[in-house]
Amino acid sequence: MSEAVVPTVTEAADAVASTGPFESVDQVIETLREQGYIADTRLATTVFLLTRLDKPLLLEGPAGVGKTELAKMLAVATGRRLLRLQCYEGQDETKALYEWDYGKQLMYTQILREKIGQLVEDAPDLASAVDRIGSQESVFFSERFLAPRPLLEAIRSEQPVVLLIDEVDRADEALEAVLLETLGEFQISVPEIGTFVAEQRPYVLLTSNNTRDLAAALKRRCLHLFLDYPSASRELEIVKSKKTGLSDQLAEELVNVVRGLRELELRKSPSISETIDWARTLAVLGVDELSSQILSDTVSVVVKYDKDVKKALDALPRLVDPNAVVDDHGHGHGHGHGHGHDGDHDHDTPAPRATARHDDPDDGDVDGRGKRTGKDNAGRHHDGYGNKAAAGNPNAQQKVRSVTPGQGARSFGGSRKRPV
Repeated sequence: MSEAVVPTVTEAADAVASTGPFESVDQVIETLREQGYIADTRLATTVFLLTRLDKPLLLEGPAGVGKTELAKMLAVATGRRLLRLQCYEGQDETKALYEWDYGKQLMYTQILREKIGQLVEDAPDLASAVDRIGSQESVFFSERFLAPRPLLEAIRSEQPVVLLIDEVDRADEALEAVLLETLGEFQISVPEIGTFVAEQRPYVLLTSNNTRDLAAALKRRCLHLFLDYPSASRELEIVKSKKTGLSDQLAEELVNVVRGLRELELRKSPSISETIDWARTLAVLGVDELSSQILSDTVSVVVKYDKDVKKALDALPRLVDPNAVVDDHGHGHGHGHGHGHDGDHDHDTPAPRATARHDDPDDGDVDGRGKRTGKDNAGRHHDGYGNKAAAGNPNAQQKVRSVTPGQGARSFGGSRKRPV
């Protein structure tokens, strides 16, 4: 019996090194830069490890810092097709994994009605007829009638792909459990058929706006990187790389203004892409000098909520020039109509509280930290328990009842509350 040949550590490392599209971290930086994506060494190192270790990458951070864009640029840089699973609340596994094409199954049943009749025409009784049809049911639960969704499509693809699982924190925890097999083993089990194992392992990137904590089992299967807003110099480099038409000096001033806006208590902080849009807007207007007036007139490009607009308008003169004064031409509620307000609400109806708006499931890009903070406000439910005014006494003060651990255990059976 011949002895098994065990590769050395160096040989194993060389084998791994020969499988990646990038030879070094520096090549990752350069290749992404050619596609218009400016990555620092830390991010480039993580991407390099993603391509060598065959592990998914979980990117967490505020909305608009380039998490989704990284997946797109990685697909372009490596020549792979991009498959995207956009997560949302209430999403079930059929929208992520696969589902059966019932319409197609029904059509085939109608077409083959004659054949089915021939199959059971000499059956002595109903039970025998059912058994004969049952023996053929695998025909209708085969790959012919399987409708793959992004996860299964990525596993079955004959060509390597980049799989983007976007905003996974928006999905329910049940979907996280579904992802474990795919992310850990690069396989998907279909009970009626069997297990599909990826022949070409995809590059998998998951993004999260950090609106809730993800399961430890999910994080354990992934490389992890928190992607925050870049430094001023790197953001300026990003803006310049997009060739917005704005001069370098004004671009630098604009980046500093945007960074000042991010320090405000805004519902939605300006993203990097919105900084680029603002630079292009000012270039189109032919601006050759930044002033608080022109920035106030165009602030809706980066600030999208009425209360945020008011805060930004108050801060802009200070951010541009502490001695500058903005002319009063209707800032406030009326001015908000020119800054992204839809104008379809009742002026006599008071605006909803900001904390309630943080929980709006229809928000596109959400500020995860703001949303989580809003959910920690005591007594935030206007008509909830402990609110005497909601019980018909408008003069009573709102009171939040405290619940002892014993009361909680008796009321809810000691079950752990599911994280939001």
